[in-house]
Amino acid sequence: MDFVVAQGGEAGGHRGTWTRDPQAALTGTLALVRLLVQKLDVPVVAAGGIMDGAGVAAVLALGAQAAQLGTAFIPCPESAATEVYRAALLAATEDETSLTDKFSGKPARGLRNRYMRETEQRDFPRLPFPAQNQLTAKLRTASGQAGSPELMALWCGQAVALSRRMPAGELVRAVEREALEAIDRLGQRRVTSTPQRQHGT
Repeated sequence: MDFVVAQGGEAGGHRGTWTRDPQAALTGTLALVRLLVQKLDVPVVAAGGIMDGAGVAAVLALGAQAAQLGTAFIPCPESAATEVYRAALLAATEDETSLTDKFSGKPARGLRNRYMRETEQRDFPRLPFPAQNQLTAKLRTASGQAGSPELMALWCGQAVALSRRMPAGELVRAVEREALEAIDRLGQRRVTSTPQRQHGT
């Protein structure tokens, strides 16, 4: 393989593995990236919970060769998301996400809404994938057409509250600028803190 994508538990949408209990495969992005960088000889791409340049700088510092952003691009006008979907993500103010397998039959992370709350009941049926996905497709579509996010699959990562509305090109440039600024800040802290440590010794 040419590279490995390290998808942490913070990531939105469907999980990157189906090999075991999804609740036991939710290692955070920072821990996962560092563990894989130490073990692999191919580049590691960090994914999950990265919404801005500071997040990119953080995973680069851990040894990742690149960062993959998903949720950050959903509010962009170029995405295929409906306006209802975009508005729901932009309105998120804290970690309002949960995992559910009741939309598609496989666990995925998204914004909590009426559908997710009501289907958490133990007796709520779930068919295997892709049957469950086909079963809920019309319901999800109708909810979007009605302008309501309550019965839609609003896939997004845990850092959704950092969402911002701008064209994709502007977002890429902003993330690049923020990453360089974050790296520069870290460099400045290192320079200013070194004399203090030496003075203390």
